[in-house]
Amino acid sequence: MTERMRNAVTLICILITLVLACACNNTKYLKGNQQLYTGADVKIESTEKVPEKKALRGELSDLLRPKPNSSILGLKVKLWAYNIAGNPTGKGLRYWLKYKFGEPPVLASLSSMEKNRSILQNRLENRGFFGDTVVFDTSVKNKRVSVIYTATVGRQYTYGKVQFPADSSDLGKAVALVTRRSRLRAGRAYDLDMIKEERTRIDDRLKQRGFYYFSDDYLLAKADSTVGDNKVDIDMQVKKETPPQARKPYRINKVVVYADYEARDTLMRSQGITKLDGYTIVDPKHQFNPKIFSRTLVFDSGDLYNREAHNLSLNRLTTLGVFKFVKARFREVPNSSQPLLNVNYYLTPTEKKSIRFEASALTKSNNANGGEVSVNWRHRNLFKGAELFVATAYAGLEQQISGQGNIATRRVGATVSLSVPRIIAPFRFNTNSGFVPKTKMELGYEIYNRSNQYTLTSSKATFGYIWKESAQKEHTLNLVSINYVQPTNITDTFQKQLDENITLARSIERQFIIGTNYNFNLNTQINPNRKRNNFYFNGNIDLSGNLLGLATGARVTEGKEKLIFNTPFSQYTKLEADFRHYLSLGRFTQFVSRIYGGVGFAYGNSTTLPFIKQFFAGGVNDIRAFRSRSIGPGTYYGGDRQTNNFLPDQPGDVKLEMNAELRAKLFSIVRGAIFIDAGNVWTRKTDVARPGSVFTKDFLQQIAVGSGVGLRFDISILILRFDVAFPLRKPWLPDGERWVVKDLKLFASDWVYNLAIGYPF
Repeated sequence: MTERMRNAVTLICILITLVLACACNNTKYLKGNQQLYTGADVKIESTEKVPEKKALRGELSDLLRPKPNSSILGLKVKLWAYNIAGNPTGKGLRYWLKYKFGEPPVLASLSSMEKNRSILQNRLENRGFFGDTVVFDTSVKNKRVSVIYTATVGRQYTYGKVQFPADSSDLGKAVALVTRRSRLRAGRAYDLDMIKEERTRIDDRLKQRGFYYFSDDYLLAKADSTVGDNKVDIDMQVKKETPPQARKPYRINKVVVYADYEARDTLMRSQGITKLDGYTIVDPKHQFNPKIFSRTLVFDSGDLYNREAHNLSLNRLTTLGVFKFVKARFREVPNSSQPLLNVNYYLTPTEKKSIRFEASALTKSNNANGGEVSVNWRHRNLFKGAELFVATAYAGLEQQISGQGNIATRRVGATVSLSVPRIIAPFRFNTNSGFVPKTKMELGYEIYNRSNQYTLTSSKATFGYIWKESAQKEHTLNLVSINYVQPTNITDTFQKQLDENITLARSIERQFIIGTNYNFNLNTQINPNRKRNNFYFNGNIDLSGNLLGLATGARVTEGKEKLIFNTPFSQYTKLEADFRHYLSLGRFTQFVSRIYGGVGFAYGNSTTLPFIKQFFAGGVNDIRAFRSRSIGPGTYYGGDRQTNNFLPDQPGDVKLEMNAELRAKLFSIVRGAIFIDAGNVWTRKTDVARPGSVFTKDFLQQIAVGSGVGLRFDISILILRFDVAFPLRKPWLPDGERWVVKDLKLFASDWVYNLAIGYPF
């Protein structure tokens, strides 16, 4: 018997022992008449056709309590751990097994079964199955109890006549208008939750029509199930005891903003009052430009009260970033001949200035060690208009000792940015979202020095806009984006390396990028929710040098290369799309899939995309079974196949990537994951220096595939991730030999270990 076979037999024996141990010990520690509850099933029996029977059965099953002990592949491992831990006296391994990892047994209880029966009966009646019966039966074997609940139902009741208030009062007219889209329609299945939702919906719509004091509690739905033919007539009424205030639509009278309010203030200050565009601003210290309130608030004097406008104003004030507390108070104007409301906004400013110091250290597998320090200074109200000004300076050092000698990398730089809460443009831009649109300007400069090799100086500038349709949808448009990179102080020794390696040469070439880019982001998980399906989409369009190319007639292929600051400007179009789907399979279980695609076109004044704009494959957030930027392009392998020595940073003009990951909770803060990644990059045109790199119709035959497992430690403020990945398909191998599954060896030299912060996607 070979060593591999002996190991396999040993592993199988261990698994069999674990299975038997988990199975046998589940009931061993029960006392007296205790019985282990193993779960329940729900059956629905009827001589009639039950609409959406499967969904109804699932809904009823979800109501059952308690839930049985959790299991992994059918084994109640946590219950087994709880049992074998006994009664620990200290906080060692046994304590951890019992109270951190383990689960106490879920015991069968007759009272719980009867309570479940009553809950199921009630839910069926709420769904229109009146007068039906639910019974339960138990199955007992070896101190294990399972339960079957059987619901015998008749024909489901449906809505007959549905009536709403229709008198000539303001409230009656408003209710008649908002009920045109009611879900309560004759012929639809009776559903108590739908009736409750309709009351809430009517209340919400009335709040949009000025009925500030109205409440859904003032609506009464009378149901009559005696009309026959399995129908229920609904008569929605306004309760007689509804107060007069709730029956009237209100308009806005005065809008007063207290811009420097603190909770301990008992009297509102009368000094520092400014009136602008119908608003009264009380700002004794004159901290804010009054115009920011007329641009931010939605209510104007004379407007009909509207709950949506109410919430929008609060959201917009909050997103300004200069107030730590925001509160609105509406009060009825006394002794008024018309129903009017005064609105007071109480705003507590946050600290205007702050400074932050950061320090970090790093160590890499290539024997590089170093760190970085930075200082960040913020002013949240620079010109009294809620402008955010940020200035950052940083310096870093990385030292690498290798066969090539002692190489030191130094980075020194600074950035300044200004974010203004409005669109600065010759055109008018309005948004009705709860987020204030912003104009953002940024300048940056960096010196990157690699000892005994070269120095890079980089300058960048951007001017653009950021606005949101909603919390989930964000747009970013940079009208001007400039990036200028200049290499200097290249040593003779390093120049020889550049002459021999075109990819290395391109990584530090002079670059002048000037253009426009637009980004759209959709993320349905921004607001936490329990939806089964969530989505993420990010689309990006990056344009450079197109206007300059047209103006100068640049055409490098015809010898008409144009320069700015003695540097050729880049001309290209780059498109990217990133789509992700999050499928919830349980409270802590999720299946996530992603598909990413990108393509770049260089033309006019350029023959290739700038190096920093090209695509790369492989890495900790990419195809994790391969080292960063090491895949492709295509079937090209930038190194010695025999020694596995390769040159990373292999760029391409086209990229395709697909990922799938199953995430589940293991215990406490520890999450587990199983994943598979696939993809590659390609060039659009033939590259004689990198054979096999061009994108063709056979691109699917050139996909790299990797898989692996990982642990995620969710410590609230961040998620620490550790992945172990191994390649399944290597595109650079000869056709027919690219799948390497048969050659997999445990912890082989080509396995990749990734340590990172946050999820990969």
